[in-house]
Amino acid sequence: MAGTIKINEPPPRPSLTPGKSIKYNVKHTIMVMSGKGGVGKSTIATNLAVTLAQKNFKVGLLDADINGPDDPKMLGIEEEKAFGNEEGKIEPAKTKYNVDVISMEMALPTHDTPVVWRGAIRHKAVQQFLEDTSWGNKDLLVIDLPPGTGDEPLSICQLIPDADGIVIVITPQEVALLDAKKAINFAKKVNMPVLGIIENMSGFVCPHCGQETDIFKKGGTEQIAKDYNIPYLGNIPIMPEIVQDSDSGIPAVANNDYIKKFFDTVADNMIKNLKK
Repeated sequence: MAGTIKINEPPPRPSLTPGKSIKYNVKHTIMVMSGKGGVGKSTIATNLAVTLAQKNFKVGLLDADINGPDDPKMLGIEEEKAFGNEEGKIEPAKTKYNVDVISMEMALPTHDTPVVWRGAIRHKAVQQFLEDTSWGNKDLLVIDLPPGTGDEPLSICQLIPDADGIVIVITPQEVALLDAKKAINFAKKVNMPVLGIIENMSGFVCPHCGQETDIFKKGGTEQIAKDYNIPYLGNIPIMPEIVQDSDSGIPAVANNDYIKKFFDTVADNMIKNLKK
């Protein structure tokens, strides 16, 4: 006989005092998240952090993707290891792009070592990255969250409920847009402002003829922004140079003025929303 499948509601979040948060000498905290994997979230997070540093902000980057910590590779510091200073704090790795970075990659013995942890240990690792890292006096901390709406995003929203907000990375195809809506509603559930959405892989410009081709659909991201009344920060096109630079450990915005223009627009719009 046909019936209704019932799914239990998740347990309530631990109560948090409004405004109470981990203190780590950072003025503004921004989380970069996506509803699904494969949308280029880490590429956006690393290049956004470098773009902000180019605008003379003091920037830290926390790679909170415990299973897939790729940010050190994209910044050319994949061989760096985490170590403690005299105060017992974790020292983030320095980059030549004026962005300090902490990542699970820096604690792994080899690049292909998997992290096989359950949720409680993952929560503790993220908490330690926030509490025990010697960030110094930073203007902005960019947190690169893992894809989806699971343990790490929830943990960080609980640990820093007074964070400035979330930036959501979307690609234009319909399946990705469905998952992006889940990310937006996740932000609402944890009372976290959405600073804006970014459309990545937005059209391909042929390097030979200059013609633009919409490999995915177009306009869906801006429509979501209108439907949910959240800011549209801008778009990043598909460019082979972004992939090539990332694989070489170079942020594209430090190597390509054309790409930099798109990230400048995104960063400027995000900063305007921060000021509001």
